[in-house]
Amino acid sequence: MIKKVLLVLLCFQLASCDPAALQRTLEALGTSELTSGEVSSGLKEALELGIGKGSETLSARDGFYKSAYKILLPPEAQKVANKLRNVPGFTNVEEKILEKINRGAEDAAKKAKPIFVSAIRQMTFADAMNILMGEKNAATSYLNRTTSDALYTEFNPVIVQSLDKFDARKYWADAVNAYNKIPFVEKANPDLDDYVTRQALNGLFSMVEAEELNIRSNIAARTSDLLKKVFAKQDKN
Repeated sequence: MIKKVLLVLLCFQLASCDPAALQRTLEALGTSELTSGEVSSGLKEALELGIGKGSETLSARDGFYKSAYKILLPPEAQKVANKLRNVPGFTNVEEKILEKINRGAEDAAKKAKPIFVSAIRQMTFADAMNILMGEKNAATSYLNRTTSDALYTEFNPVIVQSLDKFDARKYWADAVNAYNKIPFVEKANPDLDDYVTRQALNGLFSMVEAEELNIRSNIAARTSDLLKKVFAKQDKN
């Protein structure tokens, strides 16, 4: 402890010691006793911060619909939309269903945070140090790999409820039924639930990954002492 205090005092006394140098000194001292429990807690905090921001961003109006995370129609649905352009009542089916499914995803994103946080808190980061010192998206990739199935099970009913809130499923089922009545076409499946759920989860994971990268590369994004201490360990390597 005395050695640490002396090092800090020495840094203050040196004329060449600017605030950045002092910060590096403090971080080096603070991480010397970093425990695996602190690493685990820090990574979980970073992921919770990421999903919080991701949920807030994507749940805003046009968070999906008019962003890089916009959910597009799958190839089969695109085929249906193209065929129905000349059918009365469905001339603008593509844009209508796109808005409805993206509005549904935005609505569901409001309820995503507690589902993700529950999964994050149940993680046992036995390999926490490897994740911390791994790729820039290592924590997000770990979360995706180990919890995506459970998250899907929890999130799918939320998506279905949100799609129904905007009549997306009924509208699409009516469109597909009209399409299936066209002679000589290959019958299409009106179910979009699975597709929209997976695309919405992809968007949320992408936002978590972006925030993880921000925390790893931007010291100012480390908004707690724990985050500063844990990710300072990464900075030294």
